[in-house]
Amino acid sequence: MRVERSILDERTVKSALVEADNSGIVPLLNDLLHLGRGRPRKLSFRALLTAIYLCSQLNNGRIILERVTDILFFRTTAATRDLLGLPSYPDHDQGFEAAYAVVRRLFHSMLAAMNPSPLPANKHLSRAEARRLTLNADPQELAEREHRLSLFCEFVLDASVRPLHELLAESSDGSLAIDATPIRTFARGRRTNGPELATDPDAGWYVREGDHRDPDSTPVAEAMQPQRKKTRKAGKQAALPRRRPSLKKKYLFGYDATLVVTRDARHDQVLLNDSTPSPDVLPALVLGVSLDKPGHRPAYNGLKALTRLSKRGYRPGFLAGDRAYNNSEPGEWQLPIRALGYKPVYDYRADQLGKQAETQGAILVEGTWYCPSMPQPLIDATRDLYAERIDRETWVRLIEARRAHRLVPKEHEDSEGHQRVMCPAEAGKVQCPIKSRSMGRGIQLPLIDPEPNPAGPLKVCRQRSITLAPAEGSKHWQALEYGGKQWQKVYFRLRNSVEGYNGYAKSPLAEAIEAAGGRRIRGIAAQTVLLVFQLAHANQRKIKNWVETLALSGQRPRRRTHHRRTTKPLGAWTPTGHLSPTT
Repeated sequence: MRVERSILDERTVKSALVEADNSGIVPLLNDLLHLGRGRPRKLSFRALLTAIYLCSQLNNGRIILERVTDILFFRTTAATRDLLGLPSYPDHDQGFEAAYAVVRRLFHSMLAAMNPSPLPANKHLSRAEARRLTLNADPQELAEREHRLSLFCEFVLDASVRPLHELLAESSDGSLAIDATPIRTFARGRRTNGPELATDPDAGWYVREGDHRDPDSTPVAEAMQPQRKKTRKAGKQAALPRRRPSLKKKYLFGYDATLVVTRDARHDQVLLNDSTPSPDVLPALVLGVSLDKPGHRPAYNGLKALTRLSKRGYRPGFLAGDRAYNNSEPGEWQLPIRALGYKPVYDYRADQLGKQAETQGAILVEGTWYCPSMPQPLIDATRDLYAERIDRETWVRLIEARRAHRLVPKEHEDSEGHQRVMCPAEAGKVQCPIKSRSMGRGIQLPLIDPEPNPAGPLKVCRQRSITLAPAEGSKHWQALEYGGKQWQKVYFRLRNSVEGYNGYAKSPLAEAIEAAGGRRIRGIAAQTVLLVFQLAHANQRKIKNWVETLALSGQRPRRRTHHRRTTKPLGAWTPTGHLSPTT
């Protein structure tokens, strides 16, 4: 039953070797781990990385050290082993164990140089011991390791999108979507407040509801708590104590993987007349990744990936994230991403709708600055829709009517983010008695009815223009008018792309990133390194499938594109559902 080993051809190995050399990872690893005194290494980082690339290609992105050992020492020709500077081991159990020990030592030494955690894996640490190790750790050393891990990840991901790098720089508008998706770790979760930590001490429980944090370790914010179901005895229901989520809701022990996905927000993924994809619309690809406990530090992890993207030469565009991001502190998320050049696009919680901020008389309503005399029904339109005081058709009309009351930019933002804007009467969008020259311009312009003020007109009404600082209303400000047609196109294109990529990479027939079986080494450094190779493989698979469906040089594509069936078109979008297309 034992057959001869299938030897990898030299062309396949050399292709992986070229990929390893072009990634830039080998010099990084050689700088991290200097060989001191003692015997020389039997395995170089160049050879190890080549085998890892081969293992990823052969196993849907999964890196298993036993298979890496088999590829390096027993599935390559003698000429290939000489090229990689590899010793020979006998093809029996003792020879394999000796070769495996060489691979394992080098791989774990690489992880140790990039491990941002002070806690060792594979042990049930007591909480007192974990606290002691954390307090005694050097924060600067941990920060340096975290930086090394980020560099490693970006090199791997950049190598996976290298075939489209020029197109991303020339054709894409630089828009991104950011989202955190849960993945399991290869360890069994322990009770949150128990005496010992799990064997993967940096992982945590993912909770299906709220902000996904484990409420046994950190209380969930009141605004994110799920509403209780109404019962007939409402009075008794209010007196019941708040229940902790059940173990069924704590359904996953692992990490939140923050993914940054690129997507050109200007285009829909529509087909050409010959039913093939447009070459101008590039597929959604992952450019950045970061791991942390579920629900912890979403702004920090997202900003870490975005900062590295700007240093890698990717130009900024629109940036869409879910409600966890615009619920962050402005100094941790909103202001830094605007300083990087990104234009945020958000959705809001029900308690964040309506008027959100005010400065110099101007009011911020659902992310956009408006005239202070904008009618109250326009300010409360989305609130009234949720409260069922208006219907969806009315909401669409009210959102459209807001545009006339928006403050109009007078010039572009300066280098510090300050911008001069005009009131809508000064810009000729409305008529206002305070600005007498705006009156009598036609009945098609709305007439403003400013509220009398004993102190006189507000600053935005007295002056022709005002200066808006980036910190004013920064928590909820966004680049597009909430609910408008342009907002819907950009926000949903980006959000659908990142959610679609999550499902694409979690497919059990491919990378299956949510499952723990493809990442069988514990610790946040190991889980990050193994995950980034899975994501790189998903990028390469996406690019390959996209190219196979293109009709190039007048020829038919090699594969048909997978697209949704033709369905009945939806009507206008509203926060509570789509309108009927007949209305």
